[in-house]
This record gives sequence, C-alpha cells and structure tokens, in this order.
Amino acid sequence: MKLKAVTAVVAALTLAACGGEQPKEVTAEVPHGYVEGAEEAAEAQSRLIVADSDTGAVRVVDLITEEVHEVGRVDGVQAVTGDGRFGYLTAGDGTIRVIDSGSWMVDHGDHVHYYRAKIRDVGVAPGKQLLAAYSDPAVTALSYSDGTATLLDRAALDKGTVTELGKIPREPHAGVAIPYGEHIIATVADAGKPFARGVRVHDRQGKAVAEIDQPCPELRGQAVTRRGVVFGCADGALLVSEKDGAFAGAKIPYPRSVTARERATAFFHRPGGATLAARAGESAVWSLDVGRRSWQYVETGPVAAVNAVGEGGPLLVLTRDGKLRSFDGAGKEQTAIPLLTPEATAAASIQVDLTRAYVNNPLSAEVYEIDYNDNLRRARTLKVGGKAGHIVETGR
Repeated sequence: MKLKAVTAVVAALTLAACGGEQPKEVTAEVPHGYVEGAEEAAEAQSRLIVADSDTGAVRVVDLITEEVHEVGRVDGVQAVTGDGRFGYLTAGDGTIRVIDSGSWMVDHGDHVHYYRAKIRDVGVAPGKQLLAAYSDPAVTALSYSDGTATLLDRAALDKGTVTELGKIPREPHAGVAIPYGEHIIATVADAGKPFARGVRVHDRQGKAVAEIDQPCPELRGQAVTRRGVVFGCADGALLVSEKDGAFAGAKIPYPRSVTARERATAFFHRPGGATLAARAGESAVWSLDVGRRSWQYVETGPVAAVNAVGEGGPLLVLTRDGKLRSFDGAGKEQTAIPLLTPEATAAASIQVDLTRAYVNNPLSAEVYEIDYNDNLRRARTLKVGGKAGHIVETGR
C-alpha cells in the first residue's frame, strides 16, 4: 500500500444541547519512515542489477517475482558497483551511468524499513573511471582513479537527478571517500605515491575537519560495517569509528608477518555484517572479525571469488575449478558443490544477503540463488535475459 501524507477532517462532533463547537480540521502526522513516491514493505525487496558485458544491456531482476526489467544499455560495460539502491556502471569510455534499482532499505539501528519504487535510468554521473561508490541518506561519494572524490546530493538522486554538492581534491591515488557519521572519511596520499597512507575526516561539503592519527601504509581495500569503517593496510586493518561526533582509529594487526601477495586488498561482506572476507594470495582467504578484532587465515585452493555471510555464518569461496565452498569460523570446509565451469569463474562474483547468496554465470544468462544455510543448496536458477557478466544486489 503506497504511503501518502493525508489530511483527516472530523466529519461530526457530538453537540451539547446548548450548542456545540464547529468541526476542526486535523492534520495527521506523516507516518514514520515515509518516503515520497515509494512503497514500504514488511520484508527486503531485493533486486539484482545485471549488465551483459557483450551487448551492454542492463537489466534489473526482481528477486521476489523473478520479473526482468530492461533498463537501457551501457556500451562496453566494464564494471558495476552498488550502494544499496543505485548501480554505478562504468562504460567502455570510462563514463559512469547511474541506474536506480528502485529497491533499498533504511537502517535505523533498532529497526529497518524496506522500500520499493520505479526502476529507472538516472543518467550519467560526473567523472570517469570510478573506483568506489558509497552513500548515506544525505550524500553519495563517488571516488575516481585520479584521486578526486565527487559528492552528490542523495535526496536529489533519489528523485532522479544527478546534482553535485562538491569535491574532495587529493593527490592522485587509488583511494576512496565514504560517508560516515554525518561526515566524509577520505583517504590521504603523498605526492607521487599510488596508495594512501591514512585517512582524514571531512564535512559534507568536502572541508577537512580532522585527521585520524593512526597510519595505514599502502592502504588498499575498504568496507563499511556497523562497528565502523575498515581499511586494509600493509600491516593489518584500520578501523575508524565515531562516537558523539569524535572520530578515532584503531589498528587490527595481522596475526603474523605477511608478504605483499598475502595482504587483504579488497574486502567483501554482507551489508551490515561485521565479518569481512578478502583474498590472501592465490590459494587462501582472510576472514576478519571486526567485533573481535581478529584475523583467520583459511586455505581454500585457487580463489576466484569470496564473500562473508557474517557473525555465525559461513565464509563462501568460489574456487577456480568452478566449485562453491563454505567454511566455518575455524576455517574448516563444510560443504563444496560444483557450480560453474572453470572458464566461467574468471568474471564471477558472490552477492550475499540475510538468507541467500547469488553467483553469476558470466558465460550464460543464469544467476544461481544459493541457500548457504542448507549445505549450499541451489534454491533457484534465475534467467536474466542475457549474459550475466556483472551483477550487484540492492535492497539489502
């Protein structure tokens, strides 16, 4: 049922024998969680944004109804990243197309609201060669390979308009900017260095307001969790948290000395989860428990893709032989199932939500829905209407 702000008029009042007051107009309060133009639901309205790497066709798959929506084309699509609602697709010329999946959630900490709305092509965002995209209710931060971070008005984006609020200019490096705690946390690099050395706190207009004193040498990889923002460093991970407007950094060191090839340089996790997964070289995976501030090294065999379900859930690994494997918190393999051909694993990824995982087959029109709580049972095979070259889940 679509939420609407309504005005209630009292139709009749009991009149005393000696007369009565005139009826009064009473305006009802806007319902908690109301979003104009959206429909609120009792459960997650998960969808997949799927891009065909051959034709550039973009589709949105409704994971409840299995309906496939055609949403245009992105020539030479190279990658897709998401922020929970929007997909940001990098075209062959480096430009960024923004797709509104029409599905998202709002987390208030003690409860969650789920919404669905129309699917649409929002248009092209400023900048080229996107590295990362992160959002909060006010700001979307797009980070580019030249070191620039562009801040977009999230409320305008929700209405279908790309509106720039400002920029955070930095030395060119492979860094990111992340809205967090009503501020922007952005990486900092020295001139001529390809990677960041630490992070700095900015206001929502891009002005620097604080420096995190904990260094993070050769920073690569990041993740937003309920416990703070995690960055990968040469000597472990840096956890940045906020309390009462004050930001602090804490280092989570590796349990042992690691080589450059073994470092965690890209994190994957279920949105909201505080357990992160990252490759640890060619044939192993790191599991980082942010709450316990501890690392677990898991030998898996040659890794193609990885993701973490969260506290108490399995670590999921797609190995290059095409098998999907699950590991428990101690690093012991629980289940392994054949899923893809070895050739298909090179561009496959694993998306995870509260109950299911989704693995794309880049060589076919199929996405596999996996029940990771039931021995990796294949719950559904979703036909997406074209090759599932790139996918990202929204509404989680």
